[in-house]
Amino acid sequence: MTIEVRIPTILRQYTDGAKSVSGAGATLSELLRDLDARHPGLADRLVEDGTLRRFVNVYVNDEDVRFLGGLDTPLTDGDSVTVLPAVAGG
Repeated sequence: MTIEVRIPTILRQYTDGAKSVSGAGATLSELLRDLDARHPGLADRLVEDGTLRRFVNVYVNDEDVRFLGGLDTPLTDGDSVTVLPAVAGG
């Protein structure tokens, strides 16, 4: 199972500058564990206390995972995951 994960600029220091990386997992949680094994420190920037960090948005095939099941969101081969930091300002 291969899942493409698009990485925002601010997190590319964990992926050696790669804009996207591949990973595997039946759920978003499993995918993040797999990615963290390949890119140490990445999962810590996305997950805190067993949930997605408040200011990180994650999409599976353009659907916000907060409405799909959070870290338990199921994934299938060929899915695309996009990580976006929340933007605030005034």
